Parts: sequence; C-alpha cells; structure tokens
Amino acid sequence: MSTAAIPHNESARLAALRRYNLLDARPETALDELARLAAQICATPIALITFVDENREWFKSRVGLEMAGVARANSFGAHVILQGQPLIAEDARRDERFAASPLVTAARAHAFTPAYRWRRRTATTWARCA
Repeated sequence: MSTAAIPHNESARLAALRRYNLLDARPETALDELARLAAQICATPIALITFVDENREWFKSRVGLEMAGVARANSFGAHVILQGQPLIAEDARRDERFAASPLVTAARAHAFTPAYRWRRRTATTWARCA
C-alpha cells in the first residue's frame, strides 16, 4: 500500500478538527443517518463518515463495519484529502494505494470504492461508500 503525502494545509486542517471537537466524539444521530443514506444511495453494504488526524483515520459514523478506524498509513481518507475531486477506486483490491489496507483484505472486503470529500473552510471531511 502506498502512503499518501501530507497535504500542504495539514496544520490548519488538524487545528480545525480539534477546534470543532470532531475526534473521538460521541455518535451523532444526524451523521449516522447520513451514513445510512449514503449506503442506500450507493447501494452498498458499507458507508463511512471519517476524519483523518496525524496517525489514523477515525470512523465517526459507519454502516456495515464494526472497525472504529485504521492507521493513517492504511487509510483511504489520507488519499482523499489530497484530491480536489471524488476518488473512485474501481477495484481497490487491484489499486496499489489500497490493496494492502485492512479495509480491503478483511473477510468482508469491498472492491468498488467511491469516496467524496467535503470542505468547510480549513476542515476537510469525507465519506465513502463501499
């Protein structure tokens, strides 16, 4: 798996995550409903709303996955925050960026992975349907 580069705005992005108290926060009904809606729209068994800090990708809301997060080095999110457009991995099992990720190698692994990022000033969040 290739490790994503660090974004040029990393310190501002991390400061925004901390300022909004997004990391390790309690579940939020609205975000859980948004994850369920994303799974329905994408017609996929897994949907995530995640945040990437210095060391990990934390799954704030999740549908169809028990895992609470992955190391940043193994994350899809670290790649998504670098892009200005949706990231679509047609087959993550064959994409060198993601093939070794626990999200791909797990028993309930998924191949097709569209991922979208939303920006709010300096904060970047993303959602993924798999």
